[in-house]
Amino acid sequence: MTRSEYYARMRALARPVRTAHGLASCKVTRSDLRRIYKVHGIKIDIWRHKFKDLRGAYFRDEFGTTVMVADLPTDPMVFTLAHELKHHLADQDAPLAPCGARNQSEQVEIGAEIFAAELLFPEDDFCRVMAEIAVAHGACRPEHIIRVKRSTGTTLSYQGLVKRAEFLGFAPSGSLPRSGWRVLEEEIFGIPFYKRRRRAQSAPPDEADEAAETPERQDDLPLFAAAVR
Repeated sequence: MTRSEYYARMRALARPVRTAHGLASCKVTRSDLRRIYKVHGIKIDIWRHKFKDLRGAYFRDEFGTTVMVADLPTDPMVFTLAHELKHHLADQDAPLAPCGARNQSEQVEIGAEIFAAELLFPEDDFCRVMAEIAVAHGACRPEHIIRVKRSTGTTLSYQGLVKRAEFLGFAPSGSLPRSGWRVLEEEIFGIPFYKRRRRAQSAPPDEADEAAETPERQDDLPLFAAAVR
C-alpha cells in the first residue's frame, strides 16, 4: 500500500465513525469524543503537568486501553483525542503509540492527523461551506478562513483549516499564514467580551473604563460576510 492509499484509507475510516456516533455537524466537542471513548472502553488520563514533546499517547495492555493526553485548550484537546482514536481503531497491533514532535512525520502519525481532521470537519462539508461563501479555488484569503471558523464553530484549529484549504486547492500552497490567527480575528471582529472583562479587572481605573467600553464588533459580521464574497 502506498502512502497516498494509506492516507485515503484513514480519511475514509473517519466517515463511518461520524455516522455511527451521530456527528452530523462540523462542531465536534470534547463531550462527543468522551462519549465515543466510553463506547470503545477507552479511559482518558489527562496530564496536569506539561511535556515538551508529547501531546498524547495511546496505551493498550492487560489493564485495558488508556489515552494519556496533555491538559490542552479545547481545539488541540479535541484534535488530540480524535488523533488517538485512530490509533485505537487502526493500530491495535501497537501496544504503545506516543504522539509528539519527534515522530510527527511518520506515516502512522500523519494518518492519524488526516483521520482526526476528517472526523472533526469532513472534506465534503468544508467544500460545501466554501461554496456557500462563494470562495473559488485558488481565491481563499485569511478572512475566509476566519469566517469558516466562526460560522461553523468547528474545533478544527486555524492551522488545520489552512491545511485543508491548501490541500483542496482553495488557496495556493503556502499562501495562508501559519500563525497569528487570533490576533487577526480580533482585528476584524473586535476583542471578545471575556478578554475585555479580564483586561478591565486588571487595568488602572481610567484604562479599565476604556477597556470595558470597547465593544466586540458582532455587527460587523454581516458586513464582513458581504465583503468576502
